Amino acid sequence: MALEFLSGHYDPIIKDLTQKMTEASEAMEFEKAIRYRDLLNDVQQVAQKQKMSENLGENRDILGIAVDNSSPDSDGVVQTFFLRDGKLIGREHFYMTHVAGRKKSAILSEFIKQFYGGTPSIPKEIFLPCELEDRELLEQWLTAVKGSKVVLRVPVKGQKEKLVELANTNAGLVLDKDRERLKREEGRTIGAVREIEQLLGLKKADRMEAFDISNISGFANVGSMVVYEKGKPKRSDYRKFRIKTVSGPNDYACMKEVLTRRFRHGMDEQKELDRRLIDREFGSFTRFPDVLMMDGGRGQVNIALQVLDELGLQIPVCGMVKDDHHRTRGLYYNNVEIPIDRSSEAFKLITRIQDEAHRFAIEYHRSLRGKAQTSSALEEIPGIGPARKKALMREFGSIEEIAAADVERLAGVPEITTAAAEEIYQYFHRKKESPAGNPGAEAEAQVSDPGA
Repeated sequence: MALEFLSGHYDPIIKDLTQKMTEASEAMEFEKAIRYRDLLNDVQQVAQKQKMSENLGENRDILGIAVDNSSPDSDGVVQTFFLRDGKLIGREHFYMTHVAGRKKSAILSEFIKQFYGGTPSIPKEIFLPCELEDRELLEQWLTAVKGSKVVLRVPVKGQKEKLVELANTNAGLVLDKDRERLKREEGRTIGAVREIEQLLGLKKADRMEAFDISNISGFANVGSMVVYEKGKPKRSDYRKFRIKTVSGPNDYACMKEVLTRRFRHGMDEQKELDRRLIDREFGSFTRFPDVLMMDGGRGQVNIALQVLDELGLQIPVCGMVKDDHHRTRGLYYNNVEIPIDRSSEAFKLITRIQDEAHRFAIEYHRSLRGKAQTSSALEEIPGIGPARKKALMREFGSIEEIAAADVERLAGVPEITTAAAEEIYQYFHRKKESPAGNPGAEAEAQVSDPGA
């Protein structure tokens, strides 16, 4: 908008502001409508004069400011227009955080110190919307930095004043837009949590934990635990589980082990806290969820309820049910499947949680599978035991780098003799000449996507 204005293109601006003012009025957002009306009047007044050159040929910056005082953590926005030889060459806005209760003059003084202390281009004049208590000191400092006179002015009439008002208005619009963004974000998170609470009839669902199992025909069974607090992922509390008691493809048994380990660990941590009389979190397992979100329906929910019953815990358990196309369909809770509006924020949050648990489990499984293939490849080489294998991986980082190294490079690893280096080199070069094409290719060809 400012670019069009300073370029003399008033008609598109007037049309756009008129439309926005009408829409805001029809939506009964009268404060916003008044703001658009005032801005429209300003633009129309300037447009009538059809000039942008009333002593505006110098290099100037024009500052505007808007502050949101609605909360203790309120932010402000400083809008800057950059005029060089009377032409607008750019504009930027800057957020000033935690400014509630501070005067606009103090915020602008702080901004000037921060911004012009780090820019190579300081104009001859800087237009401000209000007087600054330390104006003279700032002028002296800016003059010293620039090497020539710099003046801070507060225009009180004419087009100069209108430009400052325009900068102020733009700062306010940026702040309004940011408030709308935060409002939408709150709807995606806190709002979605409240919708889930209503669907399930729960008093609280601020902390949700979701679990998933990943394996390929029983190989390297793993489990994932992801945590969402107030609708946002809390990645510091994510946990991975390598299944210890289940050797085959049995998701129910795997899930039982994961949940048992998770809650027993948490109970042990809580007992330790009680013993030490410490009032703090011992670890991420200490905090129990307000609701468990299981990836699946009745079967997974029953497994979770069984584990909780055995441990004497009372935690609501909800199943995230998918349809035949593997898309989220609804929630299974208290032996009833609850349909969800697919356009609701609750549905979108549940889908995100379900996808995140699945992704986290798959990534862990893939990493273990890669390590297993690397390990098996090195173990086929005569004379390469656990110590040498560890030394090679520490030095090269991957099986591909080991395979690409020459004998001299391999022998440079302290634990690897020249004879062992020759064995390693010959092994991988024989592999490259084989139909498989690379170590572990046959094993890789036999496995499908772990998410299947």
